[in-house]
Order: sequence, then C-alpha cells, then structure tokens
Amino acid sequence: MQPYQLTIAEASDLLQARELSAEELTRSVLGRIEALDGEIGAYISVAADQALAAARRADEAFSRGEAGPLTGIPLAVKDLICTRGVATTCASRILENFVPPYDATVIEKLRQAGAVVVGKANMDEFAMGSTTENSGLQPTRNPWNGGHVPGGSSGGSAAAVAADMCLGALGSDTGGSIRQPASHCGVVGLKPTYGRVSRFGLVAFASSLDQIGPLGKSTRDCARLLSVISGHDRRDSTSVPEPVPDYEVALDRELGDVTVGIPVEFSVSEGLDPDVSAAVQRAVATIESLGVRCREVRLPHAQYAVAAYYVIAPSEASSNLARYDGVKYGFRDAGGGDLMEMYRRTRSRGFGAEVQRRILIGTYCLSSGYYDAYYRKASQVRALIREDYARAFESCDVILSPVAPTPAPAFGEIADDPLTMYLSDIFTLSANLAGIPALSVPCGFSSAGLPIGLQLSAPHFGEQVLLQVAHRYEQAADLQGKKPPLDG
Repeated sequence: MQPYQLTIAEASDLLQARELSAEELTRSVLGRIEALDGEIGAYISVAADQALAAARRADEAFSRGEAGPLTGIPLAVKDLICTRGVATTCASRILENFVPPYDATVIEKLRQAGAVVVGKANMDEFAMGSTTENSGLQPTRNPWNGGHVPGGSSGGSAAAVAADMCLGALGSDTGGSIRQPASHCGVVGLKPTYGRVSRFGLVAFASSLDQIGPLGKSTRDCARLLSVISGHDRRDSTSVPEPVPDYEVALDRELGDVTVGIPVEFSVSEGLDPDVSAAVQRAVATIESLGVRCREVRLPHAQYAVAAYYVIAPSEASSNLARYDGVKYGFRDAGGGDLMEMYRRTRSRGFGAEVQRRILIGTYCLSSGYYDAYYRKASQVRALIREDYARAFESCDVILSPVAPTPAPAFGEIADDPLTMYLSDIFTLSANLAGIPALSVPCGFSSAGLPIGLQLSAPHFGEQVLLQVAHRYEQAADLQGKKPPLDG
C-alpha cells in the first residue's frame, strides 16, 4: 500500500510509531496530485512548498513527543475558506488573485492540530451549483468515471479524497454541497449542526445556511476532523458555545436503543433512480440486521424545501455578493466611462452565469413589493420544516434517506437545465433549512459502477449518534475499501 492510500487514522498510527515520516507521507500525496490532477482537476492551487515545510515541522513535533490529533496529515481545503498567504478564489474570476491576510478559524484549528494543508480544492463558483461544472476556473471530473461530474459544490474536495490526492478535506454545505459530492464520489461527508463549526473566514454564500464540514475516507476520519474544527468562536456570532465531545472515541461505544426513521415523503419521491432506491433498501436491511429498529416518519413540508431554499439562498447571496463591485478588492474591469458602467462591466465579466442567475433571483425576491410574497413566505415554510423534524425526532434518533435522486450525472447532462440541477438537491436541502446535522456514507454502486450515498440526519448537536450509526453501518456494509479505477 502506498502512503497516499492510507486513511487519517491509519496514517496517524504509523506516524506515531515513527514507521512513516510526515515528509514521506506529504511527498507521496504531492506525487499523487502531480500524477492525477491534470486529468481530474480537483485542485485550484497546490501549496507544495508550504506543505513540505509544515510536514517537516510535524516530524519535529513527533520527535519532541508533542504531536496533535492531525499532526502530519495532508488535507485539502475548499477554495472559499480563507488561508493566509495562499489564494482563495471561490473558483471565480472576480477573486482570481485574492490572497487573504488571515486564516479562517477552521484553518487555525487545523494548524494547531498539526495538519498539513496541501492545496485549495475546486468548487462551483461561490458554492453555487451541484456539479462543479460552474467553476469559473476549471472543471473537476469524477474519479470513478471521468465522463461524469463529481457533484458540487465541494466537488474538488470530494474528488481529491476519492482519488487519494489527500487523506481528508474540508468543504462547505449550504444545501447539500458536502453530502452530494461525497455520495457521487464514494466518500464520507458530514454537514454539522449550524453553529457547531465557526464560519469566520468562510466566504459567505447564504449566511443562515452555510456550514463548514469534513470529508474523509471513513466515518472515523470525519469524526476526528469534526472534533478538531468544532467549537465556539467569539469572532462568529452564530457559533454556539456547546461543549465538543470526542466524536472518534464515541464511535466504539455500543449503539444502545436506537431507532431510525424513514420519511414516507422521501421513499415515494418522483425521479428516484431505481439503482439508488435499491441501494438504500439494501442499506435499510443492513441497519436492521444490526438490531436497529426502523419505522416510518412524516416530514409533510419537505415537498416545499426546494422552493423555499431557492428563495432564501439566492436572497442572502444577492446581499453577500454585493461587496464584489470592483472597488474594494478583486477583479475590476478597466473599461467603462463612469462608476455605474464599471460596476456593470466588472460584475458581468467577473461572475459566471449561475452566480448571476442567483443574484438576480435574490434581488427580485428582496425587492420592494415582493419581499412578503417570497422571502417572508419562504422563511415561514422553513420554520414549518424545522418543526417537522422536531416532531419526527420525538419518535426516532436518526432519519435515513437517499442523498441524491440519481448517481452522478454525465458532464453537460444538467448543466444547461437549472431546474433539474436544483431538484437534484431535493433530499439534502431540508437539513440546511432546519439547521440539523446530516452525513453521506457510501451504500453501493449503480449498474454503471458509480457510487451511491446514504444520508443520515440527527437532531441539533446529534453528530455523536449520527457518526455511531454511520460507523456501524459502514463496518457491516464493507464498502470502505472500494477505490476508483485510477491505477490501471
């Protein structure tokens, strides 16, 4: 086995035992990136020199006996999380040359834990998209089949993990942007409870929905990453001062008396691919074989989640993206005879089509005479969805569903059809609207050999039971060792 093929937990054990050095591990990952990323396009930038310097510091920490939980572990970071001295582009021309003067809180936490950041991962521009085809800089391909998309918007992070071009990654999830690419790329991805992880230094898309979370080769890796990045941050007013448990230690405890709820509304969803339906049904049978009870639950307002989300998210985006005007920072179009013309030309050339579409939708929804009809009504639906989950969790501990209605689409299959792209998030949006944690864990493959993910969600700050159930399922399903056909 090559060092780049290791999980975080496996690599940490070898590093602690001094059977592998952090520099050897990092060079192995950098070599993997050099060999494969020209084909996959998972990275926007690779910080090789900084990564090797961090790896050498990690080896020194091991020699002093001062290693942290992620010391020497090479990780990728989605390119909308600020990294001091390393470009943060949001995969957009408007920020193509932006280099932040500070680290996001999660980056500070990774560095304190000894992690090695090897590069910034590609994404849909400003996290707006479900395929990573909307990147303003380059496309990313699915490691399982280069003719298919990796999902989005954290497509680069998921592809990098799946292709062993890092041992783990950070992404962000506004409506499914960690879970859906994790499903399409056959890795584990977790969206934490809103407020569990600081958003300071995250370039905002929709501030009431965005959450940073981990992607890994296993639930154990995600648990370790989550333990490191979680916690209260006084610089983020939405960060919650809730104690952070050791999620990894909790994985090995007995499940106890756990009930899994299966929403009636999701099981009869139109457009559900037969391969996805079959994989989820097999997963239910596997979970029941572990002694877990499964029962039906109702989420009656879930059918309105797509409509509510695509009012709320674009409205917040139109406000957040107003700062990119060519004056304060970022790209500026040199043409134009006056200030208004410079604004228009800068934003027209700097933003891609999907970002412009969502800005226009959001601006319309917030405009005079339409706020009550759209944004206020969508917010009321959001409250009903949150109440639905609260009632459902009175009779179960975890809710189970598909992650996406289909396996990864082919390139171009939905790129020019925004409605189809928006509907691909039908199973993931509700968790963001409700603010609850949810994850994707691999549960099988389509007849074409593309990965399929199982979604599990839990009450607010229920990440511990979520990871426990996912871990036990992962062990029983025995899909963790499956790898994309990248090595011949």
